[in-house]
Amino acid sequence: MSSSPLSKKRRLSGTETKTGSHCSSSNSVRTDLSHTPANGMAKNGNDAEIDEGLYSRQLYVLGHDAMKRMQNSNVLISGMRGLGVEIAKNVILGGVRSVTVHDQGVAEWRDLSSQFYLREEDLGKNRAEVSQPRLAELNNYVPVTAYTGALNEDYLTKFQVVVLTNSTLDEQQQVGELCHGKGIKLIIADTRGLFGQLFCDFGEEMIVYDTNGEQPLSAMISMITKQGVVTCLDEARHGFESGDYVTFTEIQGMTELNGCQPVEIKVLGKTCLFSSKHQVFVCLGVTLQIYTSCSFFQVHTPSASLHVGFQAIHAFQKKHNNLPAPWSYTPITCLDFSKNVWPTQILLFTCSLLFQACTGKFMPIMQWLYFDALECLAEEEGVTLTKEECAPRNCRYDGQIAVFGTKLQDMLAKQRYFLVGAGAIGCELLKNFAMIGLASGEGEVIVTDMDTIEKSNLNRQFLFRPSDVTKMKSDTAAAAVKQMNPSIRITGHQNRVGPDTERIYDDDFFESLDGVANALDNVDARMYMDRRCVYYRKPLLESGTLGTKGNVQVVIPFLTESYSSSQDPPEKSIPICTLKNFPNAIEHTLQWARDEFEGLFKQPPENRTLKLPGAQPMEVLEAVYKSLITDCPHSWADCVAWARNHWQCQYSNNIRQLLHNFPPDQLTSSGAPFWSGPKRCPHPLEFSTSNELHMDYIMAAANLFAQTYSLPCSTDRAAVVKILQEVKVPVFTPRSGVKIHVSDQELQNSNSSVELKTRLPSSESFQFKLNPIDFEKDDDTNFHMDFIVAASNLRAENYDIPPTDRHKSKLIAGKIIPAIATTTAAVVGLVCLELIKIVQGHKKLESYKNGFMNLALPFFAFSEPIAAPRHKVGTCFCVSPFVLLFGLSAGSFLFCVACRMTEIVTKVSKKKLGKHVKALVFELCCNDLSDEDVEVPYVRYTIR
Repeated sequence: MSSSPLSKKRRLSGTETKTGSHCSSSNSVRTDLSHTPANGMAKNGNDAEIDEGLYSRQLYVLGHDAMKRMQNSNVLISGMRGLGVEIAKNVILGGVRSVTVHDQGVAEWRDLSSQFYLREEDLGKNRAEVSQPRLAELNNYVPVTAYTGALNEDYLTKFQVVVLTNSTLDEQQQVGELCHGKGIKLIIADTRGLFGQLFCDFGEEMIVYDTNGEQPLSAMISMITKQGVVTCLDEARHGFESGDYVTFTEIQGMTELNGCQPVEIKVLGKTCLFSSKHQVFVCLGVTLQIYTSCSFFQVHTPSASLHVGFQAIHAFQKKHNNLPAPWSYTPITCLDFSKNVWPTQILLFTCSLLFQACTGKFMPIMQWLYFDALECLAEEEGVTLTKEECAPRNCRYDGQIAVFGTKLQDMLAKQRYFLVGAGAIGCELLKNFAMIGLASGEGEVIVTDMDTIEKSNLNRQFLFRPSDVTKMKSDTAAAAVKQMNPSIRITGHQNRVGPDTERIYDDDFFESLDGVANALDNVDARMYMDRRCVYYRKPLLESGTLGTKGNVQVVIPFLTESYSSSQDPPEKSIPICTLKNFPNAIEHTLQWARDEFEGLFKQPPENRTLKLPGAQPMEVLEAVYKSLITDCPHSWADCVAWARNHWQCQYSNNIRQLLHNFPPDQLTSSGAPFWSGPKRCPHPLEFSTSNELHMDYIMAAANLFAQTYSLPCSTDRAAVVKILQEVKVPVFTPRSGVKIHVSDQELQNSNSSVELKTRLPSSESFQFKLNPIDFEKDDDTNFHMDFIVAASNLRAENYDIPPTDRHKSKLIAGKIIPAIATTTAAVVGLVCLELIKIVQGHKKLESYKNGFMNLALPFFAFSEPIAAPRHKVGTCFCVSPFVLLFGLSAGSFLFCVACRMTEIVTKVSKKKLGKHVKALVFELCCNDLSDEDVEVPYVRYTIR
């Protein structure tokens, strides 16, 4: 449960990741700079090595170039209250060159409601100095220093980015003018109760290198006319948009197009038009979309009323040297601003902007952004909090009490919540739970996660430290938040949620809960928890991230639809015949390599333990027979010999057989070249011990093969070369009559079973142990990724497909979910706003908000949840078999098989039903309604 995929991609509308890659809708041509900015931010970063083990998930979002630019950035963050420390945390995790935290104030009670690195014993101490050592633990690569002096010109010029929080208007204007004149990027962020403000000034020479963060599109070309009309293959939509810029590769006939300067296109359905005339197109080609850089300087007018409100707060503070008291209705607080530092609403935009300032990656906001969450207040009209209810109590929740009063604080303390997952989202949720005082009284937070901490987790799961690697996530996270708020009552479990643990998470457990929060990394587990919450009528807080994208969904019993009410379309799969014989993209060869890994090192040992029936798919039987009889090794040398022969089979013999069946000049029945369009004509490889890629494959394959048989392994390449010189590789001659399927339909129509006629030896005759190997992508010493990369790139070489590096191979083959701490923190902030509404008992659908974001664009949207479906059902007084079984009267339990009436009208005690009957789940499908129909929500009812 270490990562958090986007759970409802379809709801992101135009910002979602399409099949393949998403294309830009607003690319513009790069503007050359007249000179380099004084702070050097337009240049690439230094050539320092990036720790891919730590930053792997973030690298898949930002890329290496942006990471290097960020590693060149010294950042100043002024103001170490809740908002400032949240920004500092995410920036340090991101991996900038250095961070300086600045504050001239001391810790107060109200700070403890959001500043998670302040403790009660720190009251009266400087906030920056107290926070510095705790922030420094987040990332050993980022030095963190504290500064308590004045922000003068000499000091500010040391930084490339300056962030102001909790600052006065005079300070903002003074620092803003200085930074603008010196080419220093400036971000100003502030929160006032349920309102947030954000401003950025990146100067007039800001360059955006990548407007949306998506991978460029590519498409196979079938024809280009002399008029410049490019026709793509019809097997899938190309995804290009008018205004995109493209270039071409592998064009035959119009060779001058290969590697040409970017050409703007206009889309005509599935074709693109460019204004050039060339000779007739001959055969295969690929069109690639490219992104062009653009200079960025734009001013956006903010929301007028909120802008005036913040200005009024500054004016009042300057005049009275203090803020207005919470809920004191004076002209200056007509917008109901109250002093509460709740960072999780606006921090998302702040940290994202800082990364954009450092890297030139993604589109910044147009200078101003305002945010409010007024729907978190009481729903009832006329209900108003008083100054007395919101007055300070000299407790750690004073900042929150100033907004919501003491009643909500008491309710939060009694909540019993189940958090499923302690990964990136789980860590952020636990931190916020501790800050708001959830389960700080009679309640409890139960967090479960069966995973252990890995190095790659440390970049975004901020509760963990390097010394925690290999420890259980749930226990470590629980201990960490206890340090933040000793009052929180929290229990860590190490269980996977599912049918196997329903004896633990049973009726009594769920009925005792006030709600559930998901922090999961897969849809199946999400849907399971959704079903459990619907079954027990418990609120569910659902969220997910995918790189810069994120979403939040709130599920309220009887009010909103459930998570499972809508589902994403299934992922597009690669045709089997494409994988086996006709790959044309690196994604195909990587999937083929993953299948090779499973088929060689996992499935044969697993299938050996199965009871094989008389008929099995041919490939399964062949693999089992080889693993037990023909390929069974007895030494390390046998493993090397097996790897060499398997290399010969896959990258030479099979390709030669394919070309024997379909020669390079083969024509189809229509007279068109067989090897055209998506079918690349392959060529066999010749093995050489001097070829590094060939040896990479032999070393990885031999070691993995030895591991499956519990034989000794070796990393001595020189010794392996000597063994290879003694290996005899059989001469291969292509055979006639071998059937190779050219489509999945042919494969399905063929006979895919074979009768097992060879008698397998009994297990008693074996003196070795077969060990199935589970693929693990993040261990660089286990040869798993070594095999995948080598196998994939060798097959790519067979088909003249450009190879890819280990980093991208791990992303695709490992199905890694790109992630950054900024998106995670933002999503969790929105989740906690919905939690506040649930605890208050909001009943109106419009009070709740589902949130969707893409920080790269930037795009933020909120919508009302879809209402729960409602169905009309009637009453029926027929005697049911259930009634007869349990001896109940017809009037107390209404269920009719004859008319399929499926509603329980009267509660029935569990004692009468029997202990083995806990609940009945019914489908509302009655067509023969009585004359007294009633409307009820479509839910599952528990019999009490």
